[in-house]
Amino acid sequence: MTEGNSTEVTEFFLLGFGAQYKYQYFLFTGFLVIYVTSMVGNIGMILLIKTDSRLQTPMYFFLQHLAFVDICYTSAITPKMLQNFTVGSKLISFKGCVMQLLIYATFATSDCYLLATMAVDRYVAICNPLHYPTVMSRRVCIPLVAGSYIMGFINASVHTGFTFSLAFCKGNTINHFFCDVPPILALSCSNIDINIMLLAVFVGFNLIFTELVIIFSYGNIITTILKMSSTTGRKKAFSTCASHLAAVTIFYGTLSYMYLQPHSNNSQENMKVASMFYGIVIPMLNPLIYSLRNKDVKESLKVIWKKKILLGWTKL
Repeated sequence: MTEGNSTEVTEFFLLGFGAQYKYQYFLFTGFLVIYVTSMVGNIGMILLIKTDSRLQTPMYFFLQHLAFVDICYTSAITPKMLQNFTVGSKLISFKGCVMQLLIYATFATSDCYLLATMAVDRYVAICNPLHYPTVMSRRVCIPLVAGSYIMGFINASVHTGFTFSLAFCKGNTINHFFCDVPPILALSCSNIDINIMLLAVFVGFNLIFTELVIIFSYGNIITTILKMSSTTGRKKAFSTCASHLAAVTIFYGTLSYMYLQPHSNNSQENMKVASMFYGIVIPMLNPLIYSLRNKDVKESLKVIWKKKILLGWTKL
């Protein structure tokens, strides 16, 4: 292939998992259940927040967008992975690979910023409750959400543009179950120094900035809670951010494992497992966390369930 002419690669082969062929039906069933649960949970969360007037607050406005983001980035990779379990060919077109990376990176990055925004929301609600309605007004919340999407799109556009402008002369087999930047760079015969630099700068900035925002917010939240004289007040304050704290711990714990694990012979397979958990399992866990650990959501679900039961009795 001629260097600089990446258009000669018209499709890629997604290698998938090492044990994919041996356990393909088991894996297909497991991931299908996870994906369906994720879709039902996140769509249900969006509809619940839209229909229940008690959930029309900034916290649930952000949660609604978090559910939407989870739907988008898991849908960018999971359906194609499920298809590859059931068909002999595991090919993805060049344009399909570009779109998969662009969509996945956009919404995965937006997820980081939405979690940071939700931490700020909890900080204002607990540390400055009297000014919460004015500080976290609709005029503030909408730009914060829009900024999360913009940062995600900028990050994804840069990586996608620079990655697919390379020349690929080391085959077309991507050692992953979806189109991600590092395994695609491994196929290039071009100089990838600038790609690696951009990856380190953008990923580093996005993670460090959002983590610092979360650490600052929860540092002040914990300080404020400890200063409360009432035990009931402390429990109530902590319960309002327990769900978000659990989601943040799982999300950034997985990212830390992905980027801080030492290099080894099994590091690529470990990275696939971490990516699977990050891109497929976490979007399923988020609605479960916010429904099981959130009092308002549980109360709303109980009300809806009672209405359905009453409606069923009236029909009888």
